[in-house]
Amino acid sequence: MSNSKFGSKWLSILGVGEEGLAALSPGGRLLLSQANLVVGGKRHLAMLPPEDPRPTLAWTSPIATTVAQILARRGEKVAILASGDPMCYGIGVTLSRQLPLSEMIILPTASAFSLACARLGWALAEVETLSLCGRDPALLNRLLYPGAKILALSANKSTVAKVACCLREQGYGDSQITVLERMGGSQERISTAPAARWTSPEDLADLNTLALAIPPDLHPHCRATRTSGLPDLAYRHDGQLTKQEVRAITLAALNPLPGQLLWDVGAGCGSIGIEWLRCDRRSRAIAIEQQPSRQQYIAENAINLGVPHLEIIAGTAPLALHNLPEPDAIFIGGGLTKPDLLETCWKSLRIGGRLVANAVTVESEQLLLQWQAQVGGTLTRISIQRATPVGQFLGWKAMAPVTQWVVGKETELGHKKGHPIA
Repeated sequence: MSNSKFGSKWLSILGVGEEGLAALSPGGRLLLSQANLVVGGKRHLAMLPPEDPRPTLAWTSPIATTVAQILARRGEKVAILASGDPMCYGIGVTLSRQLPLSEMIILPTASAFSLACARLGWALAEVETLSLCGRDPALLNRLLYPGAKILALSANKSTVAKVACCLREQGYGDSQITVLERMGGSQERISTAPAARWTSPEDLADLNTLALAIPPDLHPHCRATRTSGLPDLAYRHDGQLTKQEVRAITLAALNPLPGQLLWDVGAGCGSIGIEWLRCDRRSRAIAIEQQPSRQQYIAENAINLGVPHLEIIAGTAPLALHNLPEPDAIFIGGGLTKPDLLETCWKSLRIGGRLVANAVTVESEQLLLQWQAQVGGTLTRISIQRATPVGQFLGWKAMAPVTQWVVGKETELGHKKGHPIA
């Protein structure tokens, strides 16, 4: 690989395996030799020859501090040594969000996920993957279902014990945990045991990858589906819960897309925001709730259902909505008659976004009728009946009907001409 091929690319991100720098490609070795500054973890920097006179920079916590130092050297020759594939939950992803690709070159080696699949005989395309480096282990809860195969990057040697505890708490104690340490190196080791009986070796390496095999015949909970409409029993609540059937219809109307942001206004126990996030790991959601007890329910439900990153805003809408990031979708499940609530939500929604509001009172329904007349959208009456015991027989018990308004914001005025109602 010639110098001319690199052009003006000043930043090199080089994937390094357990074999060390000797396994770098010729191009990788050239880029490393040209660098005026070498960045990496302590383990990576220790791979440099002792006589190497160049300055080095080790990652700090938070990592943003080191990233800022790298960006301050923009235009100089900088090489970053990273584990495996830098674009697989790695530093390459972080820096590619702050620098154009024209300024960097990324040379990966085999990722920990690829190596683990090779060791276990798993098809990577059929495996759930996540990183627990600097992330809440509760993220795992979203991926649990009978027959699942999961690969997770550990933060350090303590991660596996936290994961084993999580599996036991969720009723998945019979799942097999395999810990793969230092893959590709002379000290590679693989350990396997059920989560219910997992005991970490005293000399467990910080650099390890977890493989979790969930038995296909294991059915501990009713939380496996990622489609909308989890059973009501999946949530802790005080009665302020969008019921399962209505929730499924509401999520379908909201139409979650990867990476989009939802405002769940008057979130109750957080069910709409939680199921929005469970649709895709890139999705984002903010739950706005004024009551402290319900805020606690939201936090607990989010952890139990694998979306601990749900942001909770304590406050009353519309005041609590000011200065929040622009949403792609808004759900209003309560408080529709509060002054300026609908107007604030409508103004805050981005062009092309979606607003869904559910009404159960006559007053709220009348307000939705007025707004629909002004900005368009569709109105739907949702009526659900459930069979319940009546003596020795079954009878139909009706749930409170829900009027749902669904509208897309094609322009500031919506579909129709006129002005939104103040």
